[in-house]
Formats: sequence, structure tokens, C-alpha cells
Amino acid sequence: MRSLLFVPGDSPRKLEKALGSGADVLIVDLEDSVGLDSKEEARRVAADFLSGVREKSAARLYVRVNDLASGMTEDDLAAVMAGRPDGIMLPKAEGGTDVAHLSASLRVHEAAHGVDDGATRILPIITETAIGVLNAASYRNASRRLAGLTWGAEDLSAHVGALASREADGSYTDLFRLARSMTLLAAAAAGVPAVDTVFPDFSDMAAFEAQCRLAARDGFVAKMAIHPAQVQAINTAFTPAEEEICKAQAIVQAFAAAGNAGVVNIEGRMYDRPHLALAQRLLARAG
Repeated sequence: MRSLLFVPGDSPRKLEKALGSGADVLIVDLEDSVGLDSKEEARRVAADFLSGVREKSAARLYVRVNDLASGMTEDDLAAVMAGRPDGIMLPKAEGGTDVAHLSASLRVHEAAHGVDDGATRILPIITETAIGVLNAASYRNASRRLAGLTWGAEDLSAHVGALASREADGSYTDLFRLARSMTLLAAAAAGVPAVDTVFPDFSDMAAFEAQCRLAARDGFVAKMAIHPAQVQAINTAFTPAEEEICKAQAIVQAFAAAGNAGVVNIEGRMYDRPHLALAQRLLARAG
């Protein structure tokens, strides 16, 4: 996956429009984009959408449920699991135990609807509370359902009382750089993809494209979007270029030909085992 597009779960019109966005993953949102009085309607709309969309789109379908502390998570799952979503996004996750808790609930719902045990993946947002950031390392071995790790700035800002998450030049302040870096490290430790957070100003495409390039440079393999207009920029930034693919193939082939060598020479430049690992990861993404 490269692009993950949030779509309000209570808007049939926006859900239908999202099908043509080109996003790899559609996230049907039952949390932040849905008012408290509209939760039940959003569950109904989301369930209807999931049940009838498979033949219309190749995108994977995730549902962002309300967080575990809200007391609404089980009602969300009860409404949408009959539609067999590919995954559940868990907001305000505070550690691997939250993922394990959700996994246990999913197992019950999967059994009730004839879904294979473990088929529903989990993508937690791990930096929306202070303890969530501090527990980033706990996702390693938390669940075989783990599809990746992602992060968010807005809820963390509110949780700690930060008045802003960015400097005047658009760069993150220290706290949010830390949250971003912890997500990258936690994902690498858990052996799952790191997914970059949203960019709220969808009217500033130049800044957004720059953010996508920086995220890809730093090790993120996907990014979330809040508007269909952002999807193409994400797909472009996170699709390996042909030149990168050819270089990675050359590195992999050189090591294969060299047997158990620790280093290889390609056109006068030396490449070692970390270069091989990077090349293999890039080819896996390209595939």
C-alpha cells in the first residue's frame, strides 16, 4: 500500500466518490469525521458501503473505529464486520496490549461472520497520546494481524497542550519529530510498514508533495490522505522509480552471483549487506 484515503463514514456521496480516487486503501471513518450524534448513522452507511463495494473497486477497505477508551469500539465492529473489511484502523492506540485486545474482539466477530481467523488486519495510530508515544516499542510481536504502524499529530497536540505542531517554515517541532521518528523505529522493530500521517492543508499541493518526498526518503512506505486530490501525489512519491528498481535488481543479482560474499563491486562502487537489504525492501515495494 502507498496511499490511504480517509472518507467520512456517514457520507454515501463521499464514499462513492472515493472509489475513483486511485487510493490503494480506503479508510471508512467512524471516528473524528463523524459527530457523536451521527455515530449510529455512520455505522449503517459504512455497513451498506462495505457490503456492496467489492465489485466496484480493487482498493483495500479499512474502517477506523472509535478508540477503545470511548466505549464505542464494539458497537462499531458489530456494525461493520459483516461487510468483511480488510482491516481496522485503531486510533489512540497506547501499546501492543491494545492491539492484542482488538485482535481478540476481531476473532469473535470473524467467527460469527464466517471470516477466516486472522484475516482482518490492524493498523494502529500509535502517537495520539503521550503514553502511546512512550510505548512505541511494544508493538513488536503484538499480533500477527499488524498491517503497519502510523502516527498522528493533532490528537497528541491536544493531549499534551502543545499550541502548535509545526514551526513557521512548516517543519515539525521537536515533540512531533520525536513522535514521527518513534513510528519509524517501532515499525522497523516490528517488521511492518511505516505509514506517514496526514497533511491537513490539501490546497497547498507543493508543500504536500515535498512532505511526501521527505517521508519516502526517511523510510515511510505510504502516506494517509484527507482529500482525493492528494492521492496521486502520494502514489507517485511512494512508487519506486524505474532507475531505482534497476539499481536494486543489479545489487540483488550481484550478491546472488557472488555467493556468500559480504561485499560486491558494481561498476567500481562497493555495496555491502545493508545495501542488499535496502534493495530487497525496495523490490518488495515495487512488486
